[in-house]
Amino acid sequence: MNAFKPELFKTLKTYNKQKFSADVMAGIIVGIVALPLAIAFGIASGVTPEKGIITAIVAGFAISAFGGSRVQIGGPTGAFIIIIYGIIQQYGLEGLAIATVLAGIFLVLLGIFRLGTIISYIPYPIVVGFTSGIALTIFTTQIKDLFGLTIEGGVPADFISKWDVYLQNFGSLDLATSLVGILSVVIIFCTPLISKKIPGAFLAIIIMTIAGVVLKDYFGIHVDTIGDRFKIDPSMPTPEVPTLTWEAAKGLVQPAITIAVLGAIESLLSATVADGIIGHKHNSNQELVGQGIANILSPIFGGIPATGAIARTMTNINNGGKTPVAGLIHAVILLLIYFFLMPLAAYIPMACLAGVLVVVSYNMSGWRTVLQLMKNPKSDITVLWLTFILTVIFDLTIAIEVGLILACLLCMRRMAETTQVSVLTDHDDIDPNAEDINNPNMEHLTIPTGVQVYEINGPYFFGMASKFEDMISRMKERPQVRIIRMRKVPFIDSTGMHNLQNLIEMSHQSGIRVILSGVNEKVEAVLLKNGFQKLLGAENICSNINQALAVATESQADRQPQNR
Repeated sequence: MNAFKPELFKTLKTYNKQKFSADVMAGIIVGIVALPLAIAFGIASGVTPEKGIITAIVAGFAISAFGGSRVQIGGPTGAFIIIIYGIIQQYGLEGLAIATVLAGIFLVLLGIFRLGTIISYIPYPIVVGFTSGIALTIFTTQIKDLFGLTIEGGVPADFISKWDVYLQNFGSLDLATSLVGILSVVIIFCTPLISKKIPGAFLAIIIMTIAGVVLKDYFGIHVDTIGDRFKIDPSMPTPEVPTLTWEAAKGLVQPAITIAVLGAIESLLSATVADGIIGHKHNSNQELVGQGIANILSPIFGGIPATGAIARTMTNINNGGKTPVAGLIHAVILLLIYFFLMPLAAYIPMACLAGVLVVVSYNMSGWRTVLQLMKNPKSDITVLWLTFILTVIFDLTIAIEVGLILACLLCMRRMAETTQVSVLTDHDDIDPNAEDINNPNMEHLTIPTGVQVYEINGPYFFGMASKFEDMISRMKERPQVRIIRMRKVPFIDSTGMHNLQNLIEMSHQSGIRVILSGVNEKVEAVLLKNGFQKLLGAENICSNINQALAVATESQADRQPQNR
């Protein structure tokens, strides 16, 4: 169980005042950075602003306390916005709480069963595709608030209908609201040019909130604020465990799996990026356990799903965060702000929060990565765009499922293409590693008349098993002996064994002897376990091609008297 020790406990063994001082400064800055993001993510997800902050407090504390990374900062992220909104629309807040708890349980189990590395097998084009798709979807949801559009009957849920309604009602935009939204974006983008230590989103909120108050009090121009839509309650909610029934769980398993998969991908990607900067490798299984605990605790206090946040993690690193203590302090800072300054959030313009999310969506879009991937094979490009389109038009669950299936099918096709089956017709079989004809690895084979030698180069699995059968069926000559050279076959699956067995039995019925050559130990063990020794005879499973040719030559000699 030592492998499941949180990184916090490991770092405390060598903790000192210098590290604490660095963690305090980083924690304060990250807490300030996290505030506007938590509010914006909460509102965009379809819940109240305080639920976003509660998530950042509870989940952020748990991820730092129980995770496997030294510098990971957790909380609500933009990637969850569309999923959370969709679950609330279909199942309500109670359904979201149940799905989040289930996702937390799944994440803990992934960590306990040491499946942290399995996330790395999800193809990169899928990750880029759904991340870019989420970014575009988030951007789309913010158009109404960014420009202050007046839309009767609300905004439709699906992507295409949203833009249709936006275009029809774009003439209703409010100039003051649009100015606040656009200036917020400009401030966030320009702040790093002045100082990289000042959080752009936080600065934009302060400036635009003051601007909104001035516009209202001195010019009579009102810009819609958080207080116009939500009643701010700065009290900490009473912990309440969601009622988890079998019927409710059955209907919410699929969205829970989506939350768990996306949470695992986001958190481990963030931790991996952090590893490259701080030079310390995180424990992926422990990180999943920490993420799981965070998502179990968050809904108990009224929060929403959470995961590792790359932007906040990078802020932590850039401001000197050394250990998970910085993440704990960031949660404490948010808690103090929540208790003492939360009523002031009512004055924040909705257009400013929309501007914050527009910048978040831009950063998530990864358009440079998309352009780079366009130089890759067509199969990768297909997976990328299909995942992107499905994420935007339908939802993330369908996008991930279809993307994974397509990626697996394309991978199997590639593997099948890499497996080559050839017939050795020349007497000289040149080793592929030979640089010239004088190389000592060159083989000089003498293939007797009536003997055919086939070489399989690559995995013998269901993707190519029929390829070998088709090749043999097209051969016009019927040999007396077939040697199947398998020195370059790393593994064989059940379909490959079935096809090989059929080939051997059909050959025997036609009076053709089959000899296997150069079978590696693992493949031979599988064949022997499945009765191939009895089917072929031990003498027909040879360790190398020379032995196989010797057996074939002897077989031919034994046939000569019979032919006469």
